[in-house]
Amino acid sequence: MKIYSTLTRKKEEFVPIEPGVVKIYVCGPTVYNYIHVGNARPFVVFDTLKRYLQYQGLQVKYVQNFTDIDDKLITQSIEEGVSVKELAEKYIQEYMTDAEGLNIDEASIIHPKATETMDEIIAFIAELEEKGYAYAVNGNVYFEVTKVKNYGKFSRKNIEDLVSGARILVNKEKKNPLDFILWKNKKPGEPAWTSPWGEGRPGWHIECSAMIRKLLGETIDIHAGGSDLEFPHHENEIAQSESLTGKHFANYWMHNAMINTEGEKMSKSKDNFFTVRTIAEEYDLEIVRFFLLSSHYRSPINFSRKIIEQSQAAMDRLYNGKYQMQHLMGLENPASESGLEAEVKKEAATFLERFVEAMEDDLNTADAIAVMFETVKYANTNLSEASSRTSVTVLYDALMEMGGVLGILYREKETLELDVQSLIDERQTARTNRDFARADQIRDELKAQGIVLEDTPQGVKWRREE
Repeated sequence: MKIYSTLTRKKEEFVPIEPGVVKIYVCGPTVYNYIHVGNARPFVVFDTLKRYLQYQGLQVKYVQNFTDIDDKLITQSIEEGVSVKELAEKYIQEYMTDAEGLNIDEASIIHPKATETMDEIIAFIAELEEKGYAYAVNGNVYFEVTKVKNYGKFSRKNIEDLVSGARILVNKEKKNPLDFILWKNKKPGEPAWTSPWGEGRPGWHIECSAMIRKLLGETIDIHAGGSDLEFPHHENEIAQSESLTGKHFANYWMHNAMINTEGEKMSKSKDNFFTVRTIAEEYDLEIVRFFLLSSHYRSPINFSRKIIEQSQAAMDRLYNGKYQMQHLMGLENPASESGLEAEVKKEAATFLERFVEAMEDDLNTADAIAVMFETVKYANTNLSEASSRTSVTVLYDALMEMGGVLGILYREKETLELDVQSLIDERQTARTNRDFARADQIRDELKAQGIVLEDTPQGVKWRREE
């Protein structure tokens, strides 16, 4: 598999540190509110990466943190009149609800919390101070960036420009404007923990480094997140982790591009975001997952109601193909089409090979989904009620195998759809028996329910009337 690494700005052959095992860390949410669809993109994308690696037989150790102490949480807790802990627990549960709707495989994710990693965070800072990379002033502890060679190399930032920009926010405690906070001195009314520098709480960057060292070790395979985290968050993670251990921090860095609305990056600060919860009031969140995977993860994408509806229509085409194959598999057809069966098996294998090729090419889910549509098109063109069950099953299994890797196409027919299929089957029997009056009656019954039947060479298909 080739992965585009942000560190080297090129595709590289992916080779795990430990054969058969992959260690991945993904920056998780700051749990002070509902996640929006922009937040959801990295969670869906890297859940899909995990699924694919597992599909290839690898054991994946996957960590995604919860930032449960932060300025935003403190501000929001005051607004809601609850403790920071209560607020964090509330929105962790809300995240879990959204994650379930997005079909994120939570069973194999480790979710450390900043507040439960405090001993490791304090120890990490103390070791940095002992090695001369950190210094304390009035209960605050800062990381000294001038002690790091090539600071800014990861994000390709010009240090002089960064210093110039940093001077806007003067902090007389810092030796250098770019020095960043590791530990914050307690302010009145804020949650605090006891440390060698007095009561306080950690800065944002340090928590990820401490969690990674605790749960995954000093060097990991893949560190991932949104592209907005490249600087300063990931730059600072690298600086503090590599300064402490003297080892390479992460071998591959993966960053997804942002989601735009009206040409601007979606964010809570711009108030141009759509929460996943709000979207769920109108659409099945599987549609959101499909939308997020329909473009390459490094490509910026636009979000709108129109695009979601287009995604809904596209998903319907895949489901129609799935349901049609299920219908054909349920027929009692003893036909043995050895020639067709061999051809279908060959085509199914080719579709799976092309799917894997797409996923191996830097997780190209857009091309992988295109292969799924080609599979359905091939089925619609070549399978019919005269096809053997073997022919249908091999193609169906290939489609569902691809859907399982992407985390889509997992729903089964609703009760209404089962009732519709039952009537369609009855209508087919009536037509076979030349009972055209009953066949027409069934068509009229379904039309009254808003269901339109279409007789095609591949069998009867139905759709809801617009």
